[in-house]
Amino acid sequence: MMIDPNICYNNHVKITGNEIDHIKEMLPKLSRTALHELRTFTDYLADREKRRKALVDQVLKAEKEHDSVICNTAEEAMHAILDTPDDEDEA
Repeated sequence: MMIDPNICYNNHVKITGNEIDHIKEMLPKLSRTALHELRTFTDYLADREKRRKALVDQVLKAEKEHDSVICNTAEEAMHAILDTPDDEDEA
C-alpha cells in the first residue's frame, strides 16, 4: 500500500501550523529571561537541523557514487576516511 506523499505533507503542514500557533499564544506569557532562553534554544535547534540536513545530503551524495572502498577492519576504515580528500581539496 503506497502512502500519498501529498497527504503526509498536508498533515505535516497542518500539525506544524497548529504547533506554531500554540507557541505564538504562549510567548506573551513568558518573562524576558525565558524569551532569551527560548531564542537561544531555537537557534541551537535550527543549527542542529542545518547540520543534520548537510549530513543527509552528504550521505545521499555518497550513496549515488559507486566508488566504494571495502574495509576489513575498523583501522582500515579509519585510514580510508582520513586519506579521502575533502571537497575543498578537490576544487
